[in-house]
Amino acid sequence: MEIKKTCLHDRHIKLGATMTPFAGFDMPIQYSSIIEEHNAVRKDCGVFDVSHMGEVAISGKDAEKFVNHIFTNDVAGAPVGQVFYGMMLHENGGTVDDLLVYKMGENDFFLVINAANIDKDVAWMQQNIGDYDIEFCHCSDYYGQLAVQGPQAEAVVAEVLGLPCKELVFYTAMRVEVDGEIIILSRTGYTGEDGFEIYGSHDFIVRNWDKLIESGRCKPCGLGCRDTLRFEVGLPLYGDELTDEISPVMAGLSMFCKLDKEFVGRDAVARQKAEGVAKRVIGIELQGNAIPRHGYDVLKDGEKIGEVTTGYNSISTGKSVCMAFIDAKYAKLGTEVEVQIRKKTFPGVVVKKRFYEKHYKKD
Repeated sequence: MEIKKTCLHDRHIKLGATMTPFAGFDMPIQYSSIIEEHNAVRKDCGVFDVSHMGEVAISGKDAEKFVNHIFTNDVAGAPVGQVFYGMMLHENGGTVDDLLVYKMGENDFFLVINAANIDKDVAWMQQNIGDYDIEFCHCSDYYGQLAVQGPQAEAVVAEVLGLPCKELVFYTAMRVEVDGEIIILSRTGYTGEDGFEIYGSHDFIVRNWDKLIESGRCKPCGLGCRDTLRFEVGLPLYGDELTDEISPVMAGLSMFCKLDKEFVGRDAVARQKAEGVAKRVIGIELQGNAIPRHGYDVLKDGEKIGEVTTGYNSISTGKSVCMAFIDAKYAKLGTEVEVQIRKKTFPGVVVKKRFYEKHYKKD
């Protein structure tokens, strides 16, 4: 299969990025080092090329009803500009994908889906259209996307790009006309820091990437530190903490499933919440500096009880930590477990999945 390239691919090559295939795209993992880029986002400002993400626009008379049918969160009656996090589910409660839904008008929605799931998600949504009177536009090939993240993100986006980002509060979005083009600007983030997402044509994204890099106020960041950043604040990655087999209840994300409305998979979620689940996603803090990796076994008294989903030596805290999918009876905070790392086992304890406190701007 031919690997895809984002509109910024040649920029990454010129900057000497380490490139690797990810979700069918040739993507930058790091430019200088993952640690440097991670710290830039925590302390200053970084920019990510996330043009590999997928976008779907849904409009028409039944747009709100349709989105509420396929989406676990409740968009009904929400103000224009509100952004929602939630999931699309199989009937059995397993997760098709987690995504963001932007309410851009009364019957005008913009959905942002994970790059690895674009084809699956689009097919699943189209299978569920039924009799809903909507216009469905798969527009992933049109949009590029920048994510500007960090405590200085607001100042950089306002002063370097001249965008009205200060008008946005956390989890809101707006359309903005710039140079004759309508773009989408939002304030969500996937790093635990304040940040903005900019969606526009490929030419627009390239021009604004160049402005950010040439300003010297925004460090280019790869997907390596994007993973370490989201992991530290307990944010899931589809394929690790959410899968076709891992439900929002298992992942500890049932607060994003609004059971007072109908949606695909609702009954399974309600049943799991009422009866409990056999396995859960939890956090583990290990003693020492051994690094738990995806797929490593989690043990209790020598018996396997689950597997690591994501693990690192946390850059911000210096602790060896991981998220893991384990038998629910061992998920209580403070439970002692072990992680098998190569031929040795290392003691650990179950802790909250948020290893580092978020610093979003919420007012």
